[in-house]
Amino acid sequence: MELLEQILIWVFLVAVLMGAVANKTSFCTMGAVSDWVNIGDTGRMRSWVLAIAIAILGVGILHSFNAVDMSLTAAGDTGKPPYTASQFIWLRYVVGGLLFGIGMTLGSGCGNKTLVRIGGGNMKSVIVFLAMGAGAYLMMYRDLAEWVFMPWMRPLALDFSDYGISSQAVPDLIAGVTGLGEAGLRTFSALILGGLLFAWAFKSEELRSKFDNVLGGLVVGLVIVAAWYLTAGALGQALLDEAEFLDPPPYDLGAQSFTFVKPSGQFYYLVQETFALNFVTFSLVAAAGVVLGSLLYALLSRQFRIEWFSSGDDAVRHVIGGFIMGVGGVLALGCTVGQAISGASTLALGSFITFAAIVLGAALTMKTYYYKMVYEDEAGWLSALITGMVDLRILPKRYRKLEPV
Repeated sequence: MELLEQILIWVFLVAVLMGAVANKTSFCTMGAVSDWVNIGDTGRMRSWVLAIAIAILGVGILHSFNAVDMSLTAAGDTGKPPYTASQFIWLRYVVGGLLFGIGMTLGSGCGNKTLVRIGGGNMKSVIVFLAMGAGAYLMMYRDLAEWVFMPWMRPLALDFSDYGISSQAVPDLIAGVTGLGEAGLRTFSALILGGLLFAWAFKSEELRSKFDNVLGGLVVGLVIVAAWYLTAGALGQALLDEAEFLDPPPYDLGAQSFTFVKPSGQFYYLVQETFALNFVTFSLVAAAGVVLGSLLYALLSRQFRIEWFSSGDDAVRHVIGGFIMGVGGVLALGCTVGQAISGASTLALGSFITFAAIVLGAALTMKTYYYKMVYEDEAGWLSALITGMVDLRILPKRYRKLEPV
């Protein structure tokens, strides 16, 4: 069996597991933010952080045994995306993350949750996926990012290589600032950071008391690690070595793990290329596996339900949300899984910024919609937003425009 086929089959199988477990456990990053913002429950947020911790620890351990080469994630020709590139366009992570957080709230879930819901029979999520794909396609293949974002983001960027630092990965930054040798720093950093996140996740009874929260975080984190082992390990490295001799060459090869905005854009590209097999990518296969896994669980548990929009306004909101997710996810180089878990496992500084920006964007959107719903025509969008920022302690209490409800 050819190397590419082996990798894609294994990716599909672990994605099926991820889809089934995400459906069973209601692993949902938007739900995690919603629970925290609206009812003060951090159970699903800690499940998300547990997934991040497991991914960081797992990749750190693999690296310590030379089972993966994470340096591949520093260059665009080997890392898809190049999470740890030395060029640090910090604004793309901030703005992209904020946009994604807003979009996933309007669209009722992130890219992963959209696929899980499709498997469960939610036809609204099919429309969200297509809308997300339209935004991602324009960013990836029609240079929307170069027209709209990069001209004003690049001038403010940093290039760590100008300071003798090889990448934006936290261990490389530490080595560059302190002068310490890089050997062992990646594993040490992974163990420390992953261990702290793991401890924070398990510190609360809100995680420990609900098995599904533990299971969801554990499985999602391990799936991310498995994907890195396949694409940045021996198989993936061998495939990169032989790719130049393949005709036609497979598309989008490189070290990568799960992300769920890119496949929506690649779906449009696959259609454009009339479903040519060399354009069937890691990301597309992973997305298909998540849908199938969710479908299998929904059927076996008798939870499969066809759902549709409740109104025209509901449809418009979801379409807008999906499109914004596609734009923001590509701009930020990933989503709640692609950056906040897969990217974080590479210890890329931009991934942690994106994670924070996504949470902030989602939380602000939820708060703004909440006050608009409560006060209806009595409050404008700006006053609702400012009040939400006060609730989240971004602004002092004196700026509050609406009374808390």
